[in-house]
Amino acid sequence: MLEVNIHKLKLKNPVMTASGTFGYGEEFSDFIDINRLGGIIVKGTTGSHREGNPYPRMAETPSGMLNAVGLQNVGVDAFCSKIYPRIRHFDTNVIVNVSGSTIDEYCQTAEKINALDNIPAIELNISCPNVKKGGMGFGTNPEMAAQVVSEVRKVYDKTLIVKLTPNVTNIAEIALAVEGAGVDSVSLINTMLGMAIDVERRKPILSTITGGLSGAAVKPVAVRMVWQVAKAVKIPVIGLGGISSANDALEFLMAGATAIEIGTANFIDPTITIKVIDGIQEYLDRHNIKNINDIIGIM
Repeated sequence: MLEVNIHKLKLKNPVMTASGTFGYGEEFSDFIDINRLGGIIVKGTTGSHREGNPYPRMAETPSGMLNAVGLQNVGVDAFCSKIYPRIRHFDTNVIVNVSGSTIDEYCQTAEKINALDNIPAIELNISCPNVKKGGMGFGTNPEMAAQVVSEVRKVYDKTLIVKLTPNVTNIAEIALAVEGAGVDSVSLINTMLGMAIDVERRKPILSTITGGLSGAAVKPVAVRMVWQVAKAVKIPVIGLGGISSANDALEFLMAGATAIEIGTANFIDPTITIKVIDGIQEYLDRHNIKNINDIIGIM
């Protein structure tokens, strides 16, 4: 059995997609059956339309990539009126990643998403390193992180997930702070702050100079942080960071993650999520394990 629970969410399997790497799900419908996934987390949504950062805003790195997209999105009102009607039919958990520059923006966006019947959860992004205000500023301070969660909790009554930044000294401290403020789950890690330089031009490759590092290069750090947080909190943990195979996913599950998200690997292989689901099932069959929950947190 592959079914897992994240608070009130029942997932067919522990495989979800990471925000910003899977669009709104529609973009991948020609490649996979979206309904087979445990859930999809759509791209970051803010209170108003955002163009994002200037180009160039993506750069390939050894075993990974840097991005500084800057939360480009249509805004919550356009999402509710135009995009939600097109994706509400998916027979899986459709989760909206919510971001903002102020606590009021987080709350206003979350409140509007709360009214959508077929969106059972939001992932509160307090960890984005690619915007000048908000985002990671909230996620690196326990008190500020707890304050954002407390205010959003007042207007949002469904499953609340908070996405944590790895760009801190003690990620378990942040996880404990948001747990105390009322979140139902935490997801980690978001991208790590990185930089790349074009030595011929003697200039940064990204327009923003720094950006978020993702992909296989960050996986060992992500597994370690998931393990630390899973030991510290009582709420479910969702693991992500460099997952590109079933074995990668299994590492996160054994470290204490109840579910996982696949991000950068979607750009390389748009069918990777299905391959990971099938690979996890094959592993359970090969080891005669009847229930995936029996291996969660065995470390």
